[in-house]
Amino acid sequence: MSARLPDPAERVFAQLLALQSQTRAAADIDSLAYSLVNDAQPLFGYRHAALLIAGRTRAVTGISQVEPHAPFVAFVERAASELLTQGVPTQAQQVDTARLSEETRADCQSLSASAVFWLPLLDRQQALFGGLWIAREQPWSDAEKALLAQLGDCYSHAWLALQPRKPWRLRWPRRKILAVLVVASLLLFLPVRQSVLAPAEVVPLNGRVVTAPLDGVIAEFLVKPNQPVRSGETLLRFDATSLRAQADVAERSLDVADAELKSNAQRAFSDTDAKARLDLLAARVEQKRAERDYARELLARSEVRAERDGIAVFADAERWTGKPVKTGERLMDIADPQQAELRIELAVADAIDLGPGAEVALFLDSDPLNRHAARLERLAYEAQTSAAGQLAYRLDASFLATPPRIGLRGTAKLFGQRVPLALYLLRRPLAALRQGLGL
Repeated sequence: MSARLPDPAERVFAQLLALQSQTRAAADIDSLAYSLVNDAQPLFGYRHAALLIAGRTRAVTGISQVEPHAPFVAFVERAASELLTQGVPTQAQQVDTARLSEETRADCQSLSASAVFWLPLLDRQQALFGGLWIAREQPWSDAEKALLAQLGDCYSHAWLALQPRKPWRLRWPRRKILAVLVVASLLLFLPVRQSVLAPAEVVPLNGRVVTAPLDGVIAEFLVKPNQPVRSGETLLRFDATSLRAQADVAERSLDVADAELKSNAQRAFSDTDAKARLDLLAARVEQKRAERDYARELLARSEVRAERDGIAVFADAERWTGKPVKTGERLMDIADPQQAELRIELAVADAIDLGPGAEVALFLDSDPLNRHAARLERLAYEAQTSAAGQLAYRLDASFLATPPRIGLRGTAKLFGQRVPLALYLLRRPLAALRQGLGL
């Protein structure tokens, strides 16, 4: 006798029990925060969830470390603050975005999803200490709202269980406490060297950029990523069907115009009208010749060749094959593998006082035990949005020895000036205090 297959309701119930078990099994606060925003995604199919504790974003779906200056983080904190002002966050319910401010609604459309559910986290006195901002495209059903409310109680219980209940008290004599405080105060004036970590990538130095010479569709790539190429070697070909047809039509139009000019030149001895048309026909021949030469030049551009020796630096040929491109669009770089530099993206919150010549140490992800020394060459004055979605300054550094292979990524440690230990430890808290108080 075959076993009965579970119905959808039983499967949902089993998934709910599994989520509660995973939540209670969290070993620490960080793993619990990651679980709250990620583990329920297969069950409810939401796009993203954000965990807010005391008004600050603690975790976001799919992100291991929250960047406090990211646009999405600022939007979620502002939206939760507006909901708190309206008295909504103490109840688990779908958020009515019409009650938000116009700026927050615009950010919600661009950064979040249309259907937002607010899941509050309450302490033992039923006071709000945090919540989950859960967003997806489909509206929330009554059954899903009930399941989320049940999960909210479990989440709150698990979070409070990992919080320390009794403060730790130091039972030392007053003289020892005073001596420790004096020593700690003196240590705060100890000069230490500022340093900061930032993601970095080895990029070509003085590489030759290969751009699209015309508007068209790339037919095939004749080289592979990181393949050595010689000057004059064909790198890629554009689809030349239409260009070849244009060149053929232009050639025939030139033949017709040339024949018409010769015919009128022969009749010009006896026909006054034919003689008067000679200048016009000659100009038309020159026009057709220019059109033919231009069509031939475009046809010759359909094959892109290397202008120097080096290696072809690009990501994937399949991504470009069959894709229409515009004139001037970047396709690849031709770089010397022995000439490379280090490109660093320094987050705005981590920026310290750096100048040209500052010491840089690179630790590659593929070889974290070896250090590659470099020297800072350039520092951008304006921050730009990086590929990870955070504001960062671009820094360029030169290697002091043989550079690693182009394309490798890792972590760069940048060294600044010496400052008191107190400033080194309290730099970020002081910056946050000034931002909060507006000093």
